[in-house]
Amino acid sequence: MTTLVYAPLEAPLWPLMNKFYRAHQSSMKASKDSQLWVARQEEIVAGLCLRPAAHGHWLTGLFVAPAVRGRGIAAALVGTAASTCEGPVWLFCDPELQGFYERLGFSLDTDLPQVLHERLVRYQRNKAMIAMGLTPTL
Repeated sequence: MTTLVYAPLEAPLWPLMNKFYRAHQSSMKASKDSQLWVARQEEIVAGLCLRPAAHGHWLTGLFVAPAVRGRGIAAALVGTAASTCEGPVWLFCDPELQGFYERLGFSLDTDLPQVLHERLVRYQRNKAMIAMGLTPTL
């Protein structure tokens, strides 16, 4: 098996992220105002977006190809990407994923920047969502 590489996706290659999401019937989309991070072997096997927000970053779009789940790829990708961030990293997730994100160092975070708090309230109108946060150590 080829070694996994965890790295930012360069701007000219951004369409590959949406192609990856579509190939797995994911509704996620890469945001052009974000840093796109991927785990690759020969092709992308996982990705995430880090969007600047207030004095930190908002993590969205974490997805690992089903064929490679359970191998620590999400943890390594999130850890690598978050370690490059100054300030906190926040995310919204289904409450069932709380334990997963806690194992990655996130904790329940109710002290969100106003812009993220407002977005979370909107999302919670349609589905159960919680906010979590991580303060990376550089």
